[in-house]
Amino acid sequence: MNYLSHLYLSFDDDSIAIGNFIADFVKGKKYLEYPEGVKNGILIHREIDSYADSHPIFLDGKRRLAKEYRHYAGVIMDVYYDHFLSKNWSDYSNEGLKDFCTRYYKLLNDNEQFLPERCSYLLKYMESGDWLYNYQFLEGIQFALSGMARRTSFDSGMEKAVKNLTDDYARFEDEFQRFFEEILTHIHNFTDQIKIK
Repeated sequence: MNYLSHLYLSFDDDSIAIGNFIADFVKGKKYLEYPEGVKNGILIHREIDSYADSHPIFLDGKRRLAKEYRHYAGVIMDVYYDHFLSKNWSDYSNEGLKDFCTRYYKLLNDNEQFLPERCSYLLKYMESGDWLYNYQFLEGIQFALSGMARRTSFDSGMEKAVKNLTDDYARFEDEFQRFFEEILTHIHNFTDQIKIK
């Protein structure tokens, strides 16, 4: 799952959202150095990724893309799923998407002391292009994938993946909706368990 999904799956807990956002930049046991809520957010992020990476619906979409994009297929799926979450936002939240994005940009900037340097740089780039909001548009997806393609060591071809999305749009959207209902339940339960410990 990509950034919008991770923030949404923090269920309006600010500390968890911070941890969920920075988790890719916190390796191994470094998460233990953070306050409890942020630490829980990092663990929840890892659980989200683990759940997605082993889920048959997600794996099927990834398999279809892997023929063309190899190990970048999972990254592309993450972006696709943020697109469908943002496009169908009103099905999942009573808060407007723009308000949600603005609120979390502010939260993350106000807590920059918790952001690793590379993550802080990413946030500035993300906010300037308003990635979280613009994922709902195909142009936003194109921008995100093209940016990722420029930063890969090899020729990933990710900038072409919007065509794969539009060619198989209804199927990907249906898969997202079925998958997201399941991950919502799973992460709600996981979050409850981790807060009790």
